[in-house]
Amino acid sequence: MDADHGRDALTGLPGMGAAASWFARHELGFVHAMLLGLHRFRSVNLAYGKAGGDAALAEIGRRIACFAKEELGPDSLVARVGGGEFLLACGGSISRERWQWLAEALTRRIARALPVRGEVLQLAPRTALLRGIPGEAGAAMMDRLDQALGTLQQQAGRRILWADGSHRARGRSAARLEADLIGAMARDEIGIVFQPQYRVADGALSGVEALARWDHPQLGRIGAETLFEIAERGDHVAQLSRHIAGKALALAAGWNGLALSLNVTAEDLANDAFAAEFRQMLGETGFSPANLTLEVTEHTLVADFVRSATALAELAATGVRIALDDFGTGYANFRTLKALPLDTIKLDASLIRDVDTDPRDRAILTAIVAMARTLGFKIVCEGVERETQLAVLQQEGCDTFQGFLRSGPISAAEVGTIG
Repeated sequence: MDADHGRDALTGLPGMGAAASWFARHELGFVHAMLLGLHRFRSVNLAYGKAGGDAALAEIGRRIACFAKEELGPDSLVARVGGGEFLLACGGSISRERWQWLAEALTRRIARALPVRGEVLQLAPRTALLRGIPGEAGAAMMDRLDQALGTLQQQAGRRILWADGSHRARGRSAARLEADLIGAMARDEIGIVFQPQYRVADGALSGVEALARWDHPQLGRIGAETLFEIAERGDHVAQLSRHIAGKALALAAGWNGLALSLNVTAEDLANDAFAAEFRQMLGETGFSPANLTLEVTEHTLVADFVRSATALAELAATGVRIALDDFGTGYANFRTLKALPLDTIKLDASLIRDVDTDPRDRAILTAIVAMARTLGFKIVCEGVERETQLAVLQQEGCDTFQGFLRSGPISAAEVGTIG
């Protein structure tokens, strides 16, 4: 634990002391919290060694933090409060149904395949939930959560339990959510927000990344990654991706040359007609290919690398730029850097988090920048939240950054007002 900042040295998340301070600041308001426990995590350490267990915990912490930032915003709390226990909390008014649904969605996010030492591990947490009483001390809430989690870990098969002893909130079935999503696309209710990107050298606005948001009438706002998980269960990913791309391109067409980034899914690239259909979409919206970047992850490419590379090369030939997203979190397959028509690598926030405090992280960034320069790639850095991080990026010669230091996602109307 970092005594100066109250942060867990392994995950970089706040620790128990920082969590107590957060609860104290929110004591007079409404607080919602969930305690996630990885039951018998000790067996992971026995199977994969301490280094393997630490890597798994760090990745789980990253997944929870990304989920919280996407679904709850930057003012939420994510903390590691025990060996395999994580706390998520936020202030404000949230319905029981939404908090229950968020717990279920986060469980699915954590349970995704986790590469550890050449093998694939899957961990599903048990989660205790509560809605705090205004004026209730943080220690009392943690005690209630801890007792509920202890009860839950004695019950085979059950994953979520409310700490107030109430019955489970009525969930929303996967089929119902999929039907809601189809209806929302038909009624054009899927919204688009834009994450501004800025030049590292002078702070000028250089472009925006399009992100989907769905304001569900019962569950509230649903972020992009969770939205695509819902679509994936119903085999609607390609339809949703095309819906978002068309809407974002139409909105951005009138922005006088501002660069736009769009995410591409595996389902997009599995379509033999993807490149042709995307060119048609560009023609219909009037958006210039030269101002567009398509972001792909290594995970996106796994299903059919050759087909994916061919489609991306076809679009690159029209002037579209291709970026490798989440660099640093995948398998770091250098074949990808050689075989794709890449213009940019986008560094995951986990690579940026400690570059201003950890010499090893700084050294890794220096090496990545040197490699990128040799290969002719630009570098975009995600998750920049401190001026000291930005100073390091300037010293290392990175090109572009995004993060809450300057701005979170904004509406299309707000794009024209920032600089």
